[in-house]
Amino acid sequence: MMTDVSKQSPLARHTEIDEKDQSYMTPQPQSTSRPPSPSQSQLLTPRTDGLDEEASMAASPDSPASPPPEQRQRWNESKTTMFRFFLTLYSFTIMGMNDGAVGALLPYIETYYNVSYTVISCVFLASFAGYLFAALANNHIHHRFGQFGVAVLGSVGRLAGYLPMMFHPPFPVLPVIMIFPGAGSGIEDSGWNAWVGNMENANELLGFLHGAYGLGATIAPLIATAMVTKADLPWYTFYYLMVGLTGLGIALAGVAFWGATGHVHRESHKSTTGQGRTTTRRVLREPITWLMAFFLLGYVGAEVSLGGWITTFMLEDRHAENFAAGLSVTGFWLGITVGRLVLGFVTGRIGEKLAITVYLLASIVLQLLYWLVPSFIASAIFVGFLGFFLGPLFPAAVVAATKLLPNDFHVSAIGFAAAFGSGGGAIFPFAVGAIAQSKGVEVLQPIVVAILAFILIIWCFLPGGYKPGGLEHAKEHHESIGNDVVVAYQWATKKRASAEKPLSPQPSKTASPAEAATLPTGS
Repeated sequence: MMTDVSKQSPLARHTEIDEKDQSYMTPQPQSTSRPPSPSQSQLLTPRTDGLDEEASMAASPDSPASPPPEQRQRWNESKTTMFRFFLTLYSFTIMGMNDGAVGALLPYIETYYNVSYTVISCVFLASFAGYLFAALANNHIHHRFGQFGVAVLGSVGRLAGYLPMMFHPPFPVLPVIMIFPGAGSGIEDSGWNAWVGNMENANELLGFLHGAYGLGATIAPLIATAMVTKADLPWYTFYYLMVGLTGLGIALAGVAFWGATGHVHRESHKSTTGQGRTTTRRVLREPITWLMAFFLLGYVGAEVSLGGWITTFMLEDRHAENFAAGLSVTGFWLGITVGRLVLGFVTGRIGEKLAITVYLLASIVLQLLYWLVPSFIASAIFVGFLGFFLGPLFPAAVVAATKLLPNDFHVSAIGFAAAFGSGGGAIFPFAVGAIAQSKGVEVLQPIVVAILAFILIIWCFLPGGYKPGGLEHAKEHHESIGNDVVVAYQWATKKRASAEKPLSPQPSKTASPAEAATLPTGS
């Protein structure tokens, strides 16, 4: 039966309020899916009639140990935001075309300049130099120019590299000018990953973002291979197309991000370190930043090594035809694209840590089959599925970083991790090329297997457990790196100790003289 509050006595109303306060101050059972608990000062603040729980918490001072839940942006909350999101998809498509075309064009660039595997591998090192510059500059670019600077400078950097490529300069110039596309891609890579990674449904949206990259990397080998093998065009004509697409991107970026200035970025990313802005040096003192950096170092190294050397491996080791070998690398990038689009909806539901662990185990099995089954058709199938399970690793790692680090750390941490990871995209393909010069291109396979095993071990050190919501729980309770490994070791040690503990023998019961007298004697 409902009671009219207006008819209650003042004493009854005050008693009801006191009961509500007591119930509010009573600790509730914790769950990994609930929002961060209020700080102690918030719990001791009396609630007043007319203020709901959220208003009471907002009125209290923020606690650095338990920050209030962040209001995440939605990709479709306005036409401007939707336009900007679609432009990031366009930018990542061009980035994918840039990376995907290198592997398909590599045999023809090698023949055109008449250089060895080791020398041609220098183009991978050039991209790393560009990404390294972006890692050092992206935080300052965001702070000074905002997303407008990221969008425009990223496209201008790529254009500065593509224009000279149209004129096929001497080979010593080639690695130098490829620094500029690497820098442009690095600036946008960190900026758009940090932005989309902070939105609602980040796993799904980052799946589309990196799916756009995979789409570009899928169509670029098809276009480049067809231009060279079917139309008998020289390799550098592909960059005519890249100049046109990048020029369009500059025009669209200026319109879409015109109002996203540095002032807007500074207001929405207040520093939590007590300084005017969160510096890259401060971010690098966070262990999570380095764990993500080494994870992406291995992941990007495996991805670019496969994408860059699949065509050569299929030609030299599987004896495929030129066009068929080009299609195999297209299948790899297509697998990455589909994996990012499809598995992005799975990753967020089962948890990033468990999902990536399963994807890596599947990738290792497929890589072994790709290596050990000496058939071109089987290799092409295995490498396509390998791309499918490798695809969601990068976006899931970005989401994990945004869940474990404060908001003002995201741009610098993701930018540094992406740039550090691009070092893997330079070092490992270069190593493959250098070793292949004397041992053959089949060295690609054991190197990739070792890389995948390496990043699987690194991923196990991420805190948060293997249940959904574990990363948020780890951030709230300040779990350290390797916490899960320590817990698993302690559990295994306890189980082993209990298994090795000898069973205590049951003491034999000695009969008393009175009992012995009653026992029957043998005949």
